[in-house]
Amino acid sequence: MKKFTTLISKTVPIPIEDIDTDQIIPARFLKEIQREKCGKNLFIDWRYKKDGSLNKNFPLNSFSHYDRKILLSKRNFGCGSSREHAAWAIYDYGFRVIISSFFADIFKENALNNGLLVIEVDEIFLKKLFDIVYKKPNTKIKVDLINQKVSIMKTGFSYKFYIHPYKKNCFLNGYDDIDFLVSLKKEIENFEKSKKNFFF
Repeated sequence: MKKFTTLISKTVPIPIEDIDTDQIIPARFLKEIQREKCGKNLFIDWRYKKDGSLNKNFPLNSFSHYDRKILLSKRNFGCGSSREHAAWAIYDYGFRVIISSFFADIFKENALNNGLLVIEVDEIFLKKLFDIVYKKPNTKIKVDLINQKVSIMKTGFSYKFYIHPYKKNCFLNGYDDIDFLVSLKKEIENFEKSKKNFFF
C-alpha cells in the first residue's frame, strides 16, 4: 500500500443510493486476477449504453476523472455480494477516497485493505458536498487523515470522521496486514525471548 496522509482533490459525484458491487463491477469480470486491469470495467454498464456508445449523462463520463481522486456517493455504497474486485476497480480507475453516509461492511473492509479510504459522514454534510459540487464542479475537498477531517476548501466547512486506529496506522505508514506484522518483528522476537527466559 502507498502511504496516505492528506489528499486535496476535486470530486466525482454519483447521487445514487444502494449502489451494489454488481453495479460497481459486473460478475462477468470477476475472472480477472490482476487488480490493475479492473478499472476499465468500473460501472461499465452505466458508463456505456446497450449499443456500446458512451453514456454522457453518467458522472464518470461527464466529470473528467483525471484530476478527481474523490468519489461521492449516496447512502449504502457497496452493498450486495462480497467481491474484492469492486475495491480493485475503484482504486485502479484512480480514486483514493470514497465519501458516503454509509458503507456495506464487507465492501468497507475490502476497500480499506486495498488502500482505498472510505469515509462516513452524516447526511447533512453529504448533502452540502453534493450541493456545492453541482454548483461549482471544480470545488476541491481536503481529506486530512492525521486529524481525521474532511473539509470543503473554499468555505472551510468540515466534518470529523472516524477510522479504526489500526487502519489509520496502516494508511499513514503504507502497511497492509503483512507489512504491519513485519514492522513488529523486533517486538515479537523480544517477546519470544522473554517467554523462553520465563519458562527455562
